[in-house]
Amino acid sequence: MDVVKKTHWWQSDALKWAVVALLGLLVAYLVVLMYAQGEYLFAIMTLVLSSAGLYIFANRLAYAWRYVYPGFAGMGLFVLFPLVCTIAIAFTNYSSTNQLTQERAREVLMDRKYQAGKSLNFGLYPQGDKWQLALTDGESGKHYLSDAFSFGGEQKLTMKEAQALPTGERATLRVITQNRQALNQITAVLPDDSQLVMSSLRQFSGTRPLYTQAEDGTLINNQSGVKYRPNNDIGFYQAINADGNWDGEKLSPGYTVTIGWDNFLRVFTDEGIQQPFFAIFVWTVVFSTLTVLLTVAVGMVLACLVQWEALKGKAVYRLLLILPYAVPSFISILIFKGLFNQSFGEINMMLNALFGIKPAWFTDPTTARTMIIIVNTWLGYPYMMILCMGLLKAIPDDLYEASAMDGAGPFQNFFKITLPLLIKPLTPLMIASFAFNFNNFVLILLLTNGGPDRLGTTTPAGYTDLLVSYTYRIAFEGGGGQDFGLAAAIATLIFLLVGALAIVNLKATRIKFD
Repeated sequence: MDVVKKTHWWQSDALKWAVVALLGLLVAYLVVLMYAQGEYLFAIMTLVLSSAGLYIFANRLAYAWRYVYPGFAGMGLFVLFPLVCTIAIAFTNYSSTNQLTQERAREVLMDRKYQAGKSLNFGLYPQGDKWQLALTDGESGKHYLSDAFSFGGEQKLTMKEAQALPTGERATLRVITQNRQALNQITAVLPDDSQLVMSSLRQFSGTRPLYTQAEDGTLINNQSGVKYRPNNDIGFYQAINADGNWDGEKLSPGYTVTIGWDNFLRVFTDEGIQQPFFAIFVWTVVFSTLTVLLTVAVGMVLACLVQWEALKGKAVYRLLLILPYAVPSFISILIFKGLFNQSFGEINMMLNALFGIKPAWFTDPTTARTMIIIVNTWLGYPYMMILCMGLLKAIPDDLYEASAMDGAGPFQNFFKITLPLLIKPLTPLMIASFAFNFNNFVLILLLTNGGPDRLGTTTPAGYTDLLVSYTYRIAFEGGGGQDFGLAAAIATLIFLLVGALAIVNLKATRIKFD
C-alpha cells in the first residue's frame, strides 16, 4: 500500500522559486543602486555573496554547503572585503581634501556663488504664526514687502514695493540667528526680476554663480576670468595660464583618482616618511618580541610557583595574580598613566624617596618605551600564567620523580623538563600574541598617544608609536590633510609584514621542535 506524503503549502516548489525570484530582484536592485552611486566594491561583494547564497539555498545538490556558507560569507564580508577596500584605497589619493568623485566635486564648485549687485537691509515682522520679509534700499529709501510665509525648504518670495515698513516689533538678531538656515533657503525676487539671497544677518544681496562650465569641461571664474581644468594626475581642478600649461592654483575640494604605486613609493623615498617608518618598524618588532618573551617568562614562573605543593594559600595567590586579567585593560592603562605621572605619580614619588631620581616617563624616548613594556607585561602575564597552569597539569609526575632520584634540583627540573614541555604547545599562542602586540593600538593611544614626538618628519610620528598607531595618526591627525591613501598603503605593508613574520616563526619553530 503506497503512502502519499502530504506536502504543506509552504513546502511547495512554486513558493520556493517565488521567494528566490523576489530575493533575486531585490539583490539586482541593490547592486544597480550601489553601482549608480559609484560604490563598485560594495556592488561586487553584494552580487557575489547574494548569488552564491541564492544558488546554495535553492539547489538541492548544494545542500551540504548551507552549513558552511554563513562562515564563508562572514569571512568574506568582515575579513576579505575590508582588506580589499584597504588595498584599493592604497592606490588612490583618497584624503580629507580628495574624498569626492570628480562629478560631485564639480557640482560643489558650481554651487558656489559670489556677491554681485546691490545689497538691501532686511527685517522680519511677525504676522500671526507666519512671517513677513521686508527689504529696504538704503540709497533710494524704497521698501519691498513679501506676502506672509512660513519657514521651511527652498522658496522664492515675490517682493512688492511698499510705502512704509510693517507695523509691529521687528525680529531680533536672536530670532534671525535661530532661523538662519531657513532664511538661507529663501530667494527674494524684486519687481525688476533681480534675485537676492541672505548675505549677512542684516542684508540680502544679489549673487551670481562663481564658476561657469565651458563645453570642454573647463571651469571659468566669473570674477577673475581664471580658467580651471581637471588635473587627473593630482585630483584637483587646477588653473591654467594663457599658454594652456598648469598654474599653481588648485580648487578645493579635490576628487579621488588612482595614483598607482605612489603611496608605497613615498614610504621608501620620502625621507620625512622613510626614516620614521623604518625606525617605528624596528621598535614595533622589538616591542612585540620583548612583550612575548617577558609575559611568557613571568607567566611561566608564576604558574610554577602557584603549582608548588609546599606553598600555603595557593588559591589566594592564584586569585590575586589573575586579577589584572579580570580588570578591563583600558582602566588599567589609565591607572598606570596616573602612576607614572612625572610630577605627581606614586612611582616617581617612591623612586625619588629611595634613589633620588624622577624619570621623565612621557618625555624621554627610552623611559617612555620602558614604561610601555612594563605596563604591557603587567597586562599580558595573567593570560600566559593561566595557559601554563593548564599545561603543567599535563606533565607526568613520573618525570619529576625520576629526576629527583637522579639528584636534580628545582632549576634543573625547570630547564630540563618543564620549559621544553611547555614551549612547544605555547609556540602557536606566542605567535598569536606577537601578532596581537604588533597591532596593539589601544595601549599606545591611551598611555602615550605615540609621544614623545619625533622632529623633522613630514607625517606625525612619535618614539613610542607602533606601525598601527603611526598609520592612525597619518589617517586622522595629518597637519596637511588626513591622508587615507598613505595610511592604507602602510596598513597593507603591516598586513604583509605580520603575515611574513608569522610564517617565518612557524617554520622556525617547526624546524626546532619537529
